[in-house]
Amino acid sequence: MKFVVEREPLVDAVNWVARSISSRPMQTALLGIMIDVSDEIVLTGSDLETSTKAVLSTDITTSGKVLVPGRLLAEIARSLPAKPITFTLDGTRVLVTAGSAKFTLPTLATEEYPNLPTIPPTAGIIPSDIFATAVNQVAIAAGKDDSLPTLTGVHVDIKGDNITLAATDRYRLAVKEIKWTAQTADLETTTLLRARTLFDAAKALSSSSNVTIALSPSSSNEKLIGFLSDDKTMTSRTLDGTFPPFRHLLPTTTTAEAIIEVAPLLDSVRRVALVTDKTVPLRLIFSANSLQLEAGAGDDAQATENLEIDYTGEDINIAFNPTFLTDGLQAIGTPFVHIGFTGANKPAVLSGKSELNGAINESYKYLLMPMRYTS
Repeated sequence: MKFVVEREPLVDAVNWVARSISSRPMQTALLGIMIDVSDEIVLTGSDLETSTKAVLSTDITTSGKVLVPGRLLAEIARSLPAKPITFTLDGTRVLVTAGSAKFTLPTLATEEYPNLPTIPPTAGIIPSDIFATAVNQVAIAAGKDDSLPTLTGVHVDIKGDNITLAATDRYRLAVKEIKWTAQTADLETTTLLRARTLFDAAKALSSSSNVTIALSPSSSNEKLIGFLSDDKTMTSRTLDGTFPPFRHLLPTTTTAEAIIEVAPLLDSVRRVALVTDKTVPLRLIFSANSLQLEAGAGDDAQATENLEIDYTGEDINIAFNPTFLTDGLQAIGTPFVHIGFTGANKPAVLSGKSELNGAINESYKYLLMPMRYTS
């Protein structure tokens, strides 16, 4: 096996494939990246839950197949100079050279490498920028506690040309509705995918104009989802379990509404939250086109700040986790945020507005549970 490849496409491909390599695999072979050289170069990696593949078209001298330590290859690829890189299989070693830099990599047993799952049938296509934005807006609300695996996922609900993404960690809920081009107009299905897997796919595939999403049919025993771009693919097993019902949590009416410019509000939240930590609430007092932010009490450090806002409805004294509030404000992606209230002890809903007097963007909603605080 021998081939020559440019540094940048190699680094991009190796970084993508290395995403699915576990640091503590069940099998030694799963530490590796498989390099399969024939008419093109195919790199693959897997942890048995998620599998990734990248394809390189380059100058091939001799075909062959070899399994090399994946994370080591990724580190070496990133460190090499910007010169053509030559890979040569020499017995049980792989020689990697770029200019005067030379590395020798050990090989792993290719016969122990598992057969990777086949990409499921195509379900539809979505522009990569829309996909990435939606995933970023929703994945922030997914749980981090692996003892509650269902809450570490993003719920994907597909009905024809509409996709609804939802995630919650019990303290907040993010819901995003987007359009895509479904393979069949009557497609209806739901699935639950690890948030970090979905985030990785959206980020890495954003360089392509579109992302193809593939789904196992409902009759299949193996529940897989696939993401494909021009030269990269990912397949992942979906999560078992049922995502909690969430639509009823989003209120249809409000008792008070605030419209605030996001940038100054974020600045104020960050300043006032300097005297708190993520377990200490940030208090917000809404009244008569005014917002007062407060943090700290008693002998602890304290901070207050006031903002002029557009506000209608009853006065509201409410407290939020400052980190969760910041996450939501950053995810909105618009100059203004609309906050709807149904009471001081009930969740608030954040949505975006492009203009102060413009329409509310109903496609994204970030519901935030209030925290208790001592006056």
